[in-house]
Amino acid sequence: MEFGINLSGELLGASSHLDPEAQHRAIQRDLDYIRQADRYGLKYAFMPEHHTLTQYSHLSASEMLISYALAQTERIHVGSGIWPLNPVTNHPLRMAERVAMIDHLSHGRFEFGTGRGAGSWELGAFGLDPSETKEIWEEVIWEFKKMWESDDPRMGSGTPYSHDGAAFTTPPRNVLPKPYGGGKTHPPIWTAVANIPTFQKAASHGIGVLGFGLQGKERKDFAPYVDAYKETISSAEPVGQFVNDNFCIVSVAFCAEDSADAREGLLRSRISHYSSLTYFYHDSFPLPEGMLRWPDSGPEPTEAEIDFLTERGTLMCGSPEEVIAQAEQYAAVGIDTLLITLPTAPHEVAMNTIKVIGEQVAPHFDSDPIHRTSRARYGNRAEQIVGNEALGAAAFDSSSPALRD
Repeated sequence: MEFGINLSGELLGASSHLDPEAQHRAIQRDLDYIRQADRYGLKYAFMPEHHTLTQYSHLSASEMLISYALAQTERIHVGSGIWPLNPVTNHPLRMAERVAMIDHLSHGRFEFGTGRGAGSWELGAFGLDPSETKEIWEEVIWEFKKMWESDDPRMGSGTPYSHDGAAFTTPPRNVLPKPYGGGKTHPPIWTAVANIPTFQKAASHGIGVLGFGLQGKERKDFAPYVDAYKETISSAEPVGQFVNDNFCIVSVAFCAEDSADAREGLLRSRISHYSSLTYFYHDSFPLPEGMLRWPDSGPEPTEAEIDFLTERGTLMCGSPEEVIAQAEQYAAVGIDTLLITLPTAPHEVAMNTIKVIGEQVAPHFDSDPIHRTSRARYGNRAEQIVGNEALGAAAFDSSSPALRD
């Protein structure tokens, strides 16, 4: 089981919006977390694209932050978690170009997470009807492989890309640039999911799942979701050039050398407030029992309630030994990637949690220096291309054979 972090660019409380430096600090904070995750060996960082979601997220142009973070790190993969696939906010052709460019700039360290959008509030800002986004996503997701493999027959060979569908129309064109590897490979594709039918849909398409909508569930309850995904993906018709068999979920995590320090860090955070915002803006997510939607947030958890939530399996908190035991329950049901999220945590608490999990928790589960998604992307040439060191320009040059067999 691999580990990473999940970021949201939150700014809680009305007072923070009166401070002209608050947004700047929030952006720099998330960059600190990504650099820290890279420094201590966590493999992934995912960040969303959200619009007009006060307090919950200010990452409206996450492609900028993703590119900047990749330039400041060496091994971590940074992904969109997610970019909504609809021509109003992100035209598919522009999305294909953007993905390919970031793939080049990062030497293959970008993860392409897709989805329908956060909910009615965000989609409504663009005049989108949430009931239409499922069909739009289904139409668009099949088009990226075609765009990345398109060519210009006027130059001697190949077929241009074109599309005439309900969501968008594009006349014959050669979509450029191709991803890292000249169109013979592309970044791993993911989608956000919240229910069993969507897990099965993602699996049938051969793409990884980002289980953001499963926060608040007990660890033992993940088994049917994993089973539904794994049973279907073995016979996938992939939307891309390869299958990204990867079940990823998010969990709140606070970890410190001393268990009491981890609990104190959680007590200093505003988990209940943030959770209520999550279910307010993501109104397509099923509301777990005991959770509230903003503006109803309830009191922040007490020490006794933290122990109860930890034992029940809805968050991770404690010493490295305790967090390992808690994470083993995720591994036992077949989770492939565990993203820790630290929304609203004090900066020093979050930085220490990332350090301790990277040094003492993640190695208990993951001894492979190669990312699971790199193995899916490059096949039996993963070690040759990636190596045990940082990805870099030496991994591929214009005279190299195809990046994937």
